[in-house]
Amino acid sequence: MSVKKKNQIDLLSRFLILAVVFVGFAIARPASFLSVDNITQVVFQQAPFMILLAFGMSLAMISGGIDISMSSTMVLSSYMSAAYFQQGNYLMGIIVAFGIGIAFGLFNGLLISKVKIEPFIATFSVDFMALGFAYVVCNGEYVYGFSDGFRSIVNGHLIPCLPNVALITILIFLVLYFFTRRTTYGRTLYSLGYNKKAAKLSGMHSERVIMSIYVINGLLAALTGILYLARLNAADPSIRGTLTNDAIASALIGGIAFCGGTGSVVNTVIGSMIIMFIRNGMNIMGVSTNWQQAVVGFVILFAIIYERVLNNILAKQAGKAK
Repeated sequence: MSVKKKNQIDLLSRFLILAVVFVGFAIARPASFLSVDNITQVVFQQAPFMILLAFGMSLAMISGGIDISMSSTMVLSSYMSAAYFQQGNYLMGIIVAFGIGIAFGLFNGLLISKVKIEPFIATFSVDFMALGFAYVVCNGEYVYGFSDGFRSIVNGHLIPCLPNVALITILIFLVLYFFTRRTTYGRTLYSLGYNKKAAKLSGMHSERVIMSIYVINGLLAALTGILYLARLNAADPSIRGTLTNDAIASALIGGIAFCGGTGSVVNTVIGSMIIMFIRNGMNIMGVSTNWQQAVVGFVILFAIIYERVLNNILAKQAGKAK
């Protein structure tokens, strides 16, 4: 069976998991779960924030790496730019936020591609640095009270019935899908995850691609930070929460292998929606957040075991075909 066919089967199975989750909660709490307000809130207002960070995590994982630092970079960039947005100096706010994102992305990329530090260790260290800087700069104070014009970045509607935050996420999805699936850059990205040594020997610009991945992640983190400012109407270092774990979970549940080389941003969206609907459904049912974490953990484990079983079955079929 070809890799393309295997990926199609894998993707369809993730759609099936999403459908089972959705139908299950629809049966359990039809009035609340299936309401238009609830569905639109989950899909168009809540999920985009997780999906944006999960996009970056997925790019890193497809290349055989990981980025633990995205949520802390998001916190630092949002806090450092908050005062400018509050004063109406949007251009400076954007420059500061994206500048911080690029700087930390470059730092991660240099540590991984040039210094040859393992991605987990490099980004784990940078995560502590970024979050520490955020708390030092914050000094226990919060920036809040932004204009309605700024907050419309999230709540406004350039397209009727489609919140701007969802529109931004869709546009980024389309760009990432094109570059990862239709360009030489994308082929290099997957080759790094599949066999890094072979990718280098074939003449691919592997170090440049690795650098670019973490710069993209920094930009996505900064963008998410700006969107969070608009949504929460405040700069708060505690917004980091479980976003890193959620981004990793979205990728794994969606079917992106931790060892790299497989998956796509489509998988990321499906994985994020599975998590969002699980949490939303359990909130409606009054399930505690502790149990929600446990259930998400179980789903991650199920996804990994399923991936292993599917690979074994396909390997056996390929052996018989020979």
